[in-house]
Amino acid sequence: MRFRHPDGSTVHLAYCTNVHPAEILDGVLAQLRDHCEPVRRRLGRDRLGIGLWLARDAAHALVGDPSALRGLRTELDRRGLEVVTLNGFPYEGFGAEEVKYRVYKPDWADPERLDHTTALARVLAGLLPDDVTEGTISTLPLAWRTAYDPDRAAKARTALLTLAERLDALDELTGRSIRIGLEPEPGCVVETTTDALAPLADIAHDRIGVCVDTCHLATSFEDPHTALDALTEARVSVVKSQLSAALHAEHPHLPEVRAALAAFDEPRFLHQTRTATAAGPRGTDDLGEALTTDALPDAAPWRAHFHVPLHAAPAAPLTSTLPVLKAALTRLVGGPHPLTSHLEVETYTWQALPPELRPRGRSQLADGIAAELTLARDLLTDLGLKELP
Repeated sequence: MRFRHPDGSTVHLAYCTNVHPAEILDGVLAQLRDHCEPVRRRLGRDRLGIGLWLARDAAHALVGDPSALRGLRTELDRRGLEVVTLNGFPYEGFGAEEVKYRVYKPDWADPERLDHTTALARVLAGLLPDDVTEGTISTLPLAWRTAYDPDRAAKARTALLTLAERLDALDELTGRSIRIGLEPEPGCVVETTTDALAPLADIAHDRIGVCVDTCHLATSFEDPHTALDALTEARVSVVKSQLSAALHAEHPHLPEVRAALAAFDEPRFLHQTRTATAAGPRGTDDLGEALTTDALPDAAPWRAHFHVPLHAAPAAPLTSTLPVLKAALTRLVGGPHPLTSHLEVETYTWQALPPELRPRGRSQLADGIAAELTLARDLLTDLGLKELP
């Protein structure tokens, strides 16, 4: 979906396909047929943006076979879909029964991460619509925090600088500018937008910026206006933003609240949980740890890294951090000029929701994704953006 900002520029809205994980190219093509096109039809749109997730094997198959890349581009066009952004965070296995810490491997100190992201950039350059010259890729925020020492930090910096050089060369070759956004996430080396300032200043290349995920922003109790103003002041670009909402518990000391939270403690994904204290945020690596130990104070609200559907907050006594998303979006695109042109709805946890909240079958999932995109569209038009055909 495309929108005209009051300044005349185009803002793109997509939804991320990591909700339909596939490891190989045939699976990606099936996603387009079984999921993405039905969502587009529900929205009554001739064209729908998708934030494509390509696992390692799919990405390298496309890079290694130009005819396969052309075939994917043709299939996107045939189904009324377009791609201006990729989710490069998960490397492989995102559809596994247990993902947890595996999603942070390989990290930016590992050569495989550089090779994979280079492949993604080459693929994206070949998928961009004819009238679009800029693409974006979100990636993990350097590494998970443990075992990240100065040696690994130096390797990560070198890898990102090498990537920036490769993106410069790709631009010269194709005329397509691809930028990368480190995506701050609780528990990682770059946990907050503040944490991103120093490493990005060290890299100091305009190809490398930040991907602001509004679920992660809220989970870390960052104020959207403060965070985005600091990025602007530091001249760190917001490459893209993922529109998502975290799980919020106002009174975590109450038994009924803990019982409600326990329904979201599931074995597939990591749900980092945080609370705000006078000394700053405190947290656990997973929701179960917060519920079963004394590691997290419960006198103040908790937030968990669980991407809940934007249009459907959990039933009381829980809620979502949709207000944080709205505040962030106002700052991102509500001013005289947008801070980013690429927005991506990223609720990948539909099948991890408590059983009674999960969609039953493809049709209900498509209904839910369409409802999320409708909410996002309405937020954008309320900010003065005009939806384009």
